[in-house]
Amino acid sequence: MSESEKSKQTARPSASPRTRGAHTAGPDAQQLLLRAADELFYREGVRAVGVDAVVERAGVNKMSLYRQFSSKDDLMMAYLERKDAQFFGYVEKSFAKHPGEPVKQLQQYFDDLAARASLEGYRGCPFVNVAVEFSDSAHPARQFVFRNKQRLLARLTELAAAAGADDPETLANGLALMIEGVYAASQTYGAQCGPILAAPKVAAQLIAAACGGKAG
Repeated sequence: MSESEKSKQTARPSASPRTRGAHTAGPDAQQLLLRAADELFYREGVRAVGVDAVVERAGVNKMSLYRQFSSKDDLMMAYLERKDAQFFGYVEKSFAKHPGEPVKQLQQYFDDLAARASLEGYRGCPFVNVAVEFSDSAHPARQFVFRNKQRLLARLTELAAAAGADDPETLANGLALMIEGVYAASQTYGAQCGPILAAPKVAAQLIAAACGGKAG
């Protein structure tokens, strides 16, 4: 072998032992995949994002995905579970700012929602987004969305009753409708738009009217 050939062989880079699919351990791979799905599904939509995109963003191989999730639908349901826990974390964090004061708790939630809906990159409610993508109301994803919304409505009704509303269910339904309006306005009117900024004030008026002027 000539000196020139030896030089070329020495300069040739060896294959890296660490590839894109290196993260294959169960718990690690699962968390990487869920984080990737969370970002991509929320930003671009479940149907628009393929498993290849999730795998690439997670830095694992496709085999790792199917070891953790039997299908893309299974991954989507895990994504919804993650979003559900995150959502009710926001809800209870708002309520916790005024323990034992249900009127202020309800008002605080709208203050915090308006702020969150005005953040850069906010894409509205992930559950609404998923519901729009699946027309079949019997689909497991649609059923999950229904349960999420019913749970929030029950929590609002509970606080409305504790606040002394003359008709807790009607107040809760009105507040739930406003919440859905904030989600929609964030995507149609845009962040920090008039409808979003008005939501806390309108919510306070509804609460005061329903609770005999107790809002403040």
